[in-house]
Amino acid sequence: MLDDDKLEKKLRASARMVVRTCMQMRSYENTLIITDPHTSQVGQAIYEQASLISERVLLLMMPPTHQHGDEPPGAVAELMRKQQIVIAPTRYSLTHTRATRIARNEGARIATLPGITLDIFTEGGMTADFARLKDSITKVGSLLKRRRQVKVTSESGTDLDFEVEHRKWKLEDNGICNRPSQVTNLPAGKIFTMPIEGTMNGKLVIDGSWDSTLLEQPVIFHVEDGLVTDVEGGAMADKIKETYELASDQLKPKEKDSVWTVAEFGFGMNPKARLIGNVLEDEKVKGTCYFAIGDNSTLGGSAHAKIHVTGVMREPTVHLDETVLLQAGEVTY
Repeated sequence: MLDDDKLEKKLRASARMVVRTCMQMRSYENTLIITDPHTSQVGQAIYEQASLISERVLLLMMPPTHQHGDEPPGAVAELMRKQQIVIAPTRYSLTHTRATRIARNEGARIATLPGITLDIFTEGGMTADFARLKDSITKVGSLLKRRRQVKVTSESGTDLDFEVEHRKWKLEDNGICNRPSQVTNLPAGKIFTMPIEGTMNGKLVIDGSWDSTLLEQPVIFHVEDGLVTDVEGGAMADKIKETYELASDQLKPKEKDSVWTVAEFGFGMNPKARLIGNVLEDEKVKGTCYFAIGDNSTLGGSAHAKIHVTGVMREPTVHLDETVLLQAGEVTY
């Protein structure tokens, strides 16, 4: 356990990196830092470092939302769209929200830190060399061009096929967020895309973590034509079904099935990230891949599901046409 002086020093160093290296903040930019009672210490540290650069910095404490993808209060959303920079260390993710989409459309660049803890903010993935990470992601991005068919398998039983649009791979989650309308998670380090709707079929076995919980027992998702049709795997599977049924109840009848959309596929690129039971860091671990179930509207899809939850798979084998990206968790690129 770090003593208070060492922790404060690491907090300052990470916060300084966020505003100077990651966001490349300028003195004339309007900057909004959104936090909540669960993440206020990180928000305060970022605010203090941002205030050394500019006097146009606002720190906002909002009530915690209830799950990833929940919209922030209207007043928060209105403030977001008036900024050049938004930094959001919050308990639940604001990435896949209408508020973020509108703010980006207005030119804001946004870093979200959902579920951030003092440990995650000062250790592991946040200690990566983000300039080098950006170069690595750009390099791998060149391998993804003009390839469409994805096959994911694993020793734990995954056998899944789907299609992607090669122009829609997202390479922005590299930790450097210095241009209008960009968005990144911090800690950063993943490449991801939306599976083409209706193309995914097979069995998906999540054996790393689900929604910031390390799994003792794998969870099995059966997928037909892009939608999860059944979930197996003990108490966690029962909890997932209950959560998604509650989300479905909030939608119009013809939209209810959209909560089960396999919305996102990606793989980790951060060599410092650890599988620790927090989605913010888990999905960045080099040698893993992840899938998210629910809303895909922020990626250009048609599922406005108001829920978006991620599961991480250990040691996957990932084929993209004839190219092997991962072989039983070993990087081949």
